[in-house]
Amino acid sequence: MKKNIGSYNAAFPTPIVVVGAMVNGKPNWFEVAWVGIGDASIITLSVTPTHETCKGINEHKVLSISLTDDIMLQRADYVGIVSGSKVDKSKVFPWTKGELGAPIPDEAPVTMECELLDTYTDNGMHLLICKVVNTFVKEEFLDDKQKVDYSKLKPILFEPRFQYLRTGEVVGSCIQPGKAYAESLK
Repeated sequence: MKKNIGSYNAAFPTPIVVVGAMVNGKPNWFEVAWVGIGDASIITLSVTPTHETCKGINEHKVLSISLTDDIMLQRADYVGIVSGSKVDKSKVFPWTKGELGAPIPDEAPVTMECELLDTYTDNGMHLLICKVVNTFVKEEFLDDKQKVDYSKLKPILFEPRFQYLRTGEVVGSCIQPGKAYAESLK
């Protein structure tokens, strides 16, 4: 039997990402756990608008969104718990300027450099609607078709009990389970 637990968004876990933007000529970073996908080139971030990094995003209309792995986890969590208005976070990650001008963390396994398309505001939160323009991937995380191999990358995920999870296990190929079920109906 199922129990109704009320209005609870159970569409988790989601990847934790490090978001970067230039603020006063320096990179600023913060961790975001509320990440969504609009389509193949659209990513959304739900953020509190008072974050220092949001100033740079709003000013320059470009940002970086980096998947987090074990190597980045400690510092990703750190940039999520300290304020850029009180702490200089510019040196937390070595970085390179992306083609659009967003700061790209050098050690991030995957970074998407994005343009800010729009901002939707509801209940004091901003939903940043971003278009992925460039995606930078460490070569060891690419498969033979030049796509990200998540079983190698094992990105870190957030779940709403404030815990981090690790991905990586392949449980099957898309479409094949549905075909097998369709065959069982015959």
